[in-house]
Amino acid sequence: MKSYLLSFANRESAFQAVKVALVGVANTITYLALFNVFLAAGLAWFWAVTISFVLTTLMSYALNRRWTFSLSEGAGSVRETASFFVVNITAYIASVVIIWLADTLFGPLGTIGYNLAAAFAAGLLVLPKLAGYRDMVFNRALEERAAPAISNS
Repeated sequence: MKSYLLSFANRESAFQAVKVALVGVANTITYLALFNVFLAAGLAWFWAVTISFVLTTLMSYALNRRWTFSLSEGAGSVRETASFFVVNITAYIASVVIIWLADTLFGPLGTIGYNLAAAFAAGLLVLPKLAGYRDMVFNRALEERAAPAISNS
């Protein structure tokens, strides 16, 4: 476990963490804006979370693939795309549980409460998502990109 955690302690991982965080901030702002629009439109919080999640996951995939991990050649494989959605569906489930727990523990939250719970969930899930993106989603593409550089050395 310690050696795995140390794999994040290098310059490239630090830049990736910053980029994932910036994508996360952009995603969270977009997510919260959509979430509030859907709440204002009369959707139940569950559907507001779900629709906002799907739309921002698509945005997150494009930004993380192209900017965070610099994988601009072609589209991702079916495995890569599916893995990205698995990581984010897991995060979605965690977000729904966190919001549900807040709603259950503190009563109907209202718009501000739902936003606070959603923001808390998003912040809590940044580092696990980085690990999932790097090690499960984009790992093959990153290895393929690194392979020519290694063989040319």
